[in-house]
Amino acid sequence: MRWFVRGDLDGFFGLALDNLVQLLVIDALCRYVLGFDDALLLGRVLPAAAVSVLAGNLFYAWQAKKLARETGRDDICALPYGINTPSVFAYVFLVMLPVKLATGDPRAAWHAGLVACLGSGLIELFGSVGADWLRRHVPRAALLSTLAGIALTFISLGFLFRTFATPIVGLATFMVVSLVYFGRLRFRGNLPGGLVAVCLGTALAWIFGVAPVGTAPATLGLYLPVPVLGDLVEALTGGYMWTYLGVIVPMGLFNLVGSLQNLESAEAAGDRFPTMPSLAANGFGTILAALFGSCFPTTIYIGHPGWKALGARAGYSWMNGVFLTIVCLTGSLGWIAWAVPVEAGMAIVLWIGIVITAQAFSATPRAHAPAVVIGLLPGVAAWGAMMVKAGVRASGGTFGPDLGVALTKADVHADGIFALEQGFIFTAMLLAATTVEIIEGRFRRGAAWLLAGAGLAAVGLIHGWGWGVGDTVLDSTPGVAMDAAFGYAAGALVLFLAPWLGTREGVAHE
Repeated sequence: MRWFVRGDLDGFFGLALDNLVQLLVIDALCRYVLGFDDALLLGRVLPAAAVSVLAGNLFYAWQAKKLARETGRDDICALPYGINTPSVFAYVFLVMLPVKLATGDPRAAWHAGLVACLGSGLIELFGSVGADWLRRHVPRAALLSTLAGIALTFISLGFLFRTFATPIVGLATFMVVSLVYFGRLRFRGNLPGGLVAVCLGTALAWIFGVAPVGTAPATLGLYLPVPVLGDLVEALTGGYMWTYLGVIVPMGLFNLVGSLQNLESAEAAGDRFPTMPSLAANGFGTILAALFGSCFPTTIYIGHPGWKALGARAGYSWMNGVFLTIVCLTGSLGWIAWAVPVEAGMAIVLWIGIVITAQAFSATPRAHAPAVVIGLLPGVAAWGAMMVKAGVRASGGTFGPDLGVALTKADVHADGIFALEQGFIFTAMLLAATTVEIIEGRFRRGAAWLLAGAGLAAVGLIHGWGWGVGDTVLDSTPGVAMDAAFGYAAGALVLFLAPWLGTREGVAHE
């Protein structure tokens, strides 16, 4: 398998666009929410992000080549990798912003973010040791449906809305992508479909006034990564680790499980990568980010089946790492956003979300389809909660118990939707796995999954929430979600007693 094939160009456009969006979000949040100046953002955060992304992308490209040599195949697709979107928002709003508001010091907020990033990386690194056991014992429907819920909502619906907000660009480019990847059309001259879509989208965006999206910066520069060990030591002695442990631990576990699910997704698409080194490299990338000054963890991305279907192999991975490194080290992020708007390439990302959702059904036994549907629902609920809160903020509403009462009167049960939002990736996996065991008649194994849910709720890793300033926030205080814990326990008791309550139709008594 070569280091670059034609399909890598399509994969590069999609993955680089996805990572570029994360950088744009980080730039906006750091500048306008946390108050970072250019010296901190351009001189520390973005160069450190480049180090972490480049290291991981080079490793996963090498890993794909290694697997290709071992198996004698030339169709191995490297694991997609980049900055972790949920962690960006979690660490900005739940860790760094509270410190900024309390101290008025952006640098103190940066220190808190460094500690959170380092903690997440350590959890991912050490968690990789036992993750293979989880991979062998968790039903595939439980792993893939969780990803599908995220793909269907946070990826597909978001870009679908954006498609119809600018349909002259969105629909035209989506039809190009659909012709190539659904209709298997090959353009004359063997032009890559992703390149055609991005070029057409860019041209249409400029012709019809969608671009430029923002004002390009006046100057460029060279911003080299520098270790920030002194700042990290100062941050670690500042008490941030213990203060925000309730955010760091759930997010670290969230990232670990999410990466594990993406490995399962890759195997379902035909590429089985070893669990421990794959997850350890991810954790090491996040630790590198913290050591050089980034507050934002990296992760194995959702979407391997989509990139593989595009024809991407190893090249799209290392190309993505090199491209983002150049962007971060030269200060050219604003120029790129100005010249090539997101609308120009969003059709590729929308297609990726569709493929992932479809895989959850096609790569699991047909009888497990109900479990896949149930596994989708928590992700849909989390996305719905985000939409509700965005609407409240846009209307100038305030967050608090009165909002909860008003939503409930409108038949939007706030207590349920906001509780389901917290730890939804674990909830999806638990409910889908329980449903698989029920379908297969293994009722007591299903009870064990529900008891695990009771334990997670009791210690505050799922369903705990409270009202914050301008949002709802995770409350991981042990005992805060005991109503959910008792609910899981009651469900487990029902399943445990099931063999005495009756017999399954068409099978012998169990």
